[in-house]
Amino acid sequence: MRVVAGSAGGILLQVPKRGVRPTMDRVKAAIFSSLGSKVMGARILDLFAGSGALGIEALSRGATFALFVEQDRQSVGAIEKNLAKTRLAGRILQQDTFDFLHRFNSTQKFDLIFADPPYEKTKSGERFTEKLLTNENLPHLLGPDGVFVLEKRPGEALPEMKLWRLIRQKTYGATEVLFLSALHNRKSGSVPVSGFE
Repeated sequence: MRVVAGSAGGILLQVPKRGVRPTMDRVKAAIFSSLGSKVMGARILDLFAGSGALGIEALSRGATFALFVEQDRQSVGAIEKNLAKTRLAGRILQQDTFDFLHRFNSTQKFDLIFADPPYEKTKSGERFTEKLLTNENLPHLLGPDGVFVLEKRPGEALPEMKLWRLIRQKTYGATEVLFLSALHNRKSGSVPVSGFE
């Protein structure tokens, strides 16, 4: 797995030996192709960060800040090494994603939020996709015209979405990618999210 483009393009990234399902390079390239100019100058939140590949790709392409949230210590070590290897800077929090969402101060907004949670269910039996899409704090972390990019298992049913508007839905092999905007950010007569409509 490597950085696809930008200042660190072509650099190979370290992947933790366990507990991570890295976003394939072609999926990553497709995601960032869809996002286009929205990445330049953006503030990034990378949830279930794993190796940090999505946040690092964004930094390589001109994002100004990235916060990586990852619970696993081995994965945090991989993010630290990958940031050093690519000579990019980001902030890392070793914390459970849902604990982070419960406690984080939503006055700080992000332009892009990435989440690539495990495909299996949580310990309480919920699916991560459903738990993220029904979390009431998450939409408030997204700035105006921001985009939430969520990876999930293809064919996994979506919950009724009261907090999000689905902009685009694409399947790449064993990964389905959802591009979403927060409904509370959508004003009547507002300009559509660039590059999607």
